[in-house]
Formats: sequence, structure tokens, C-alpha cells
Amino acid sequence: MPVLWAAGIGAATSIIGGIFGSSQASSSNRQAEKNYEEQQEAAQDVADATNAYNKIKHEVDKQNYQNERRFAHETDLAKWRYQAEIQDFEYRSVVEQYGKSVENTQARLSYNSIAAMQAYESEQSALNDIFTEDTFSRQGALVDQLQSEGRAALGQAGNSRTKSLQSSIAALGRNSAIMDASLSSSVEQSQRNMRQINLQRYSEDLNARAQMMIRPTKTPTAPLPTQAPERIFIEPMKAIPGAIQAPTRQSTSAPLVSGFIGAAGQIGTGIANQSNYQSPNSGGGNYGSGGFGTFGNYSGLSGNPYFN
Repeated sequence: MPVLWAAGIGAATSIIGGIFGSSQASSSNRQAEKNYEEQQEAAQDVADATNAYNKIKHEVDKQNYQNERRFAHETDLAKWRYQAEIQDFEYRSVVEQYGKSVENTQARLSYNSIAAMQAYESEQSALNDIFTEDTFSRQGALVDQLQSEGRAALGQAGNSRTKSLQSSIAALGRNSAIMDASLSSSVEQSQRNMRQINLQRYSEDLNARAQMMIRPTKTPTAPLPTQAPERIFIEPMKAIPGAIQAPTRQSTSAPLVSGFIGAAGQIGTGIANQSNYQSPNSGGGNYGSGGFGTFGNYSGLSGNPYFN
């Protein structure tokens, strides 16, 4: 009887151990499943946060690009307008300088014309003086001739008077020829002076026109600045949760099977030992002959391999 009790206790212990092991395996599986779910949720949270950040960053990048593109274009337009204003200012300044140059040239040409007219007048006045002087000289010579002829006519007679008259006429002719030559020379010199005045005026006019600025021309206006083609943005790739290895589940039935197998083994061993047990009151007979019956090899369990 003590052997069977010991076998029963061992079997119960095996079964309890199997149940406890199964419970521990189930608890471990639940904890592993919980950890797995928490890791999946954490990975999903990270993926969601990454996607949200990438979306916001993508929109901000597009907005920054548009702001920078608009600012660059507005800056180019401002530079273009400023350059156009500078160009207009420089052109107006050159036009004013050209106008002043034309005014100075006209004033110089007017001065040259006035100077030439004054030179003409001076030369003409000098020529007139020469004509006046020649006229007076001729009148004086004629008076002298008449006086000489009168003296010759009064003082002498015959051939002497004739010769005296002829000599006086000859002297008058010589003097007249000399005055004609002098007058002609003076007129020719005056004409040369006139031509020199004209030539000098022409030279001064050329110099005045040469110093005048060339008529300015406005440079072509630069074309309006154009914007570069817009950049093509690609939507950010969607982040997916990182792969989480599924937990390795422990078998909850294996401890139970092992416990029951152990219990069966304990019971089988106990029965086998009980069959060979000698009672102290039977004088060495088989256990159970005093009222429990003969167990023998307990043929009812002999087919179970755990009790062989």
C-alpha cells in the first residue's frame, strides 16, 4: 500500500508539474504576444510619425521653393527696372550734353561768321582807303600836270614849250601807270586777303563741327527676365513599419502530456513494485492474499507501454 501511495503522489506531482508548466508556457506566450503587439504598435507609430514629418517637410520644401523662386524673379525684375532707369538717365544726360555741344557749335559758327564779316569789312575798308588815296593821288597828279603845262605855256614858246608839254604829259603818264599798277596790286592783295578770310572761316567752322558731339542713340532695352522652369517635386516615399519578428510560442500541451506521461509512469512503476511486495503477515505470500486479492502483473495495464 505505501508503494501505491508513493506512486500516486509522484503521479500527482507530475500532473501538477505539467499543469504548472502549461500555465507558465501560456503566460509566457501571452507576454510574448503582448510584447509583439507593443513592438508592432511602436513600429507603426514610428512609421506614422515619419510619414507625417515627411509630408509636412515636403509641403514646406515646395513652399520654400516657390517663395525663393518668386523672390528671385522679383529681384531680377527690380534689377531690370533699375538698369532701365540708369539707361534712361544716362541717355538723357548724353542728350543734354549733345544739346550743349550743338549750342556751343552754333555759337562758334556764329562767332566765325561775325569775325569773317568784320575781317571782310576791314579789308573792304582798307581797299576803299586805297581807292580813295589813289583818287586823291590822281587828282594831285592832274593838278600838278596842269600847273606844269601852264608854266610851260607861259614861260616858253616854240619847240621848247612843246617839249616841255610833252615831258609833262609823259611824266603824268608814268605816274598814272605807276598808280594803276599799285592800285591793281592792292586790289589783288585785297582779294587774296578775302580768300584767306574765307579759308580761315571754313577751317574754324570745320574745327567747331569736329568738336561737336555725335548725335546720341538710345541703346536697346534689355529683355524682361524670365523665370526658369518650375522644379518637379516627387512625393516622399511612404514609410512602412519595420519588420518585427513574431514571438516563438511555447507549447502549452507539451507540459501536460509530459506530466500525464510521467504520472502514468509513476503509477505503472508503483503497481509493478506492489506486485512484488511481500506482506510481513503472510509469511512471504503475495501481497493482497489476506483479502485484497492477487494483483499479479495486473494484466489490465499490461497493454500500456508506460507500464511495461
